[in-house]
Amino acid sequence: MADSSSSSSSVPDSSSGFSSVQDYTRPALRLVQWEEPKKSGAAFFLSLTVLVSMATLSVISVVSYLLLTCLCCTITFRVYKAVIQALQKSDEGHPFRSLLERDLELTQDSVRQFSDQTRIYLNRFLVQTRRLLLVQDLVDSLKFAGVMWILTFIGAVFNGLTLLIIADVVAFTGPLLYQKNKVQVDQFVEKTQKKLDLALLRLQDKLPGAVKKLKPE
Repeated sequence: MADSSSSSSSVPDSSSGFSSVQDYTRPALRLVQWEEPKKSGAAFFLSLTVLVSMATLSVISVVSYLLLTCLCCTITFRVYKAVIQALQKSDEGHPFRSLLERDLELTQDSVRQFSDQTRIYLNRFLVQTRRLLLVQDLVDSLKFAGVMWILTFIGAVFNGLTLLIIADVVAFTGPLLYQKNKVQVDQFVEKTQKKLDLALLRLQDKLPGAVKKLKPE
């Protein structure tokens, strides 16, 4: 009885790992789903501005301009609050006191948790890559080959930064469009999935019997 309890305790709790992943991704989901329109609008504008700037300027210039803009805002606000406090003879202190006193240090537990989650996802990626490249499942490998074939055409037209800009726009506009046209989008995706599965099944039926089913028993 003791052995079973000790062995069960040594198994990693997947539910706790999933909840921690949700804790990390929930703020990003709240932004792209526009649950707080002001924050989502600011994040969309800032991310799009940075990506477009990186497409026209060097990374060093973009980072320098961003930090200079931030410093101009904070210094201006700091001087403004100092003048107001001097005129009103108040003793409110530093305007950014709450931010300066906030603890930003990374704890060992948070670093360990992040590294464990990174290791889990890296292992999953390696396992999936192996099964796709070594054709453990023929249908899945054919789907992967089709996606890679499409990406060759996309890569010939767009560069990496352009794809990031498009991805940023889609990430912030996609959920809104999906909410307004949910029924039509779901029907289109379902029809497309059925046609793709049917085409793959027909292709698999035309293959020799020895390679129709490559899954290990």
